[in-house]
Amino acid sequence: MPTPTPPAKPPSPLDKEQMHGLRSIREFLKVRTSYDVLPLSFRLIVLDTDLLIKKSLNILIQNSIVSAPLWDSHTSTFAGLLTATDYINVIQYYCQFPDEMSKLEHFRLSSLRDIEKAIGVSPLETVSVHPMRPLYEALRRMLKTKARRIPLIDVDDETGREMVVSVITQYRILKFIAVNNEHNTVLLKKPVKDVGLGTWSNLVTANMGTSVLQVVNRMVKSDISCVPIIDKHGRVLNVFEAVDIIPCIRGGAYDELSASVGDALCKRPDDSPGIYTCSPDDRLDSIFDTVRKSRVHRLIVVDDDNRLRGIISLSDILKYVLLYGEEDDNN
Repeated sequence: MPTPTPPAKPPSPLDKEQMHGLRSIREFLKVRTSYDVLPLSFRLIVLDTDLLIKKSLNILIQNSIVSAPLWDSHTSTFAGLLTATDYINVIQYYCQFPDEMSKLEHFRLSSLRDIEKAIGVSPLETVSVHPMRPLYEALRRMLKTKARRIPLIDVDDETGREMVVSVITQYRILKFIAVNNEHNTVLLKKPVKDVGLGTWSNLVTANMGTSVLQVVNRMVKSDISCVPIIDKHGRVLNVFEAVDIIPCIRGGAYDELSASVGDALCKRPDDSPGIYTCSPDDRLDSIFDTVRKSRVHRLIVVDDDNRLRGIISLSDILKYVLLYGEEDDNN
């Protein structure tokens, strides 16, 4: 006879409080728009697809940004989003076709799709949303496509043509929730280890002497956007992120990829937010508090001796907030 299934454990008061907080946040996201997330004052840099790839690097660095919407001036349409992933693809192209270095110098942003085909990677889905659509909808699209940022695209009433309003990031959305929904985020009192938030096994790491190219290869192989840098005892020293690649290849200096991670981290801008850590026993409400006060990209989970235990990305947090406890993902 089959073993009878034990009855489901009834939810504790802590479980009920946690679920109430999550559902209240979801209702909040359904009545607020993506436009609401935008700050009162912001700047937007849009790059034409005719721009040389090596020049785009300088523009990003000079303006202290790590991504930008692309615009096709020939068709007057939005052409996607330039991110660190595109530069990683260029590095892979450089490694696979070293004899075409001279050609690479003349590649334009419009060549990015050709580079993807040449190295055999699938193009990232060009996802966007109307600024007045519910924020909940934007988040669902981001999670479905694994996008970390989403452009807001409107249509000009007079010309009928697309126009890029802005770009909202996962961090900006989480901060919006943390600032405007504190009465609900304080209900999320279960420790991160108990809700299974983040990645806790098979973590990819490097040390300060690892070359940038080796780290890039590890990112590509594991489909990740950051690699913790640890010492011989497993203690966390820093984190190398995909965006750290941008200053490494400024001006097309692909030969500098043989430099160490330690040297590359020295190229970070002075206002770089650094890394943020938490313990397995920290609660999600405290993480939202950190997001409200600081520019957080991810949290590195460490023990009392600062040894690496896990990584919590902003995608992990948003996925949990949006989907945990939902019986049907399509609702």
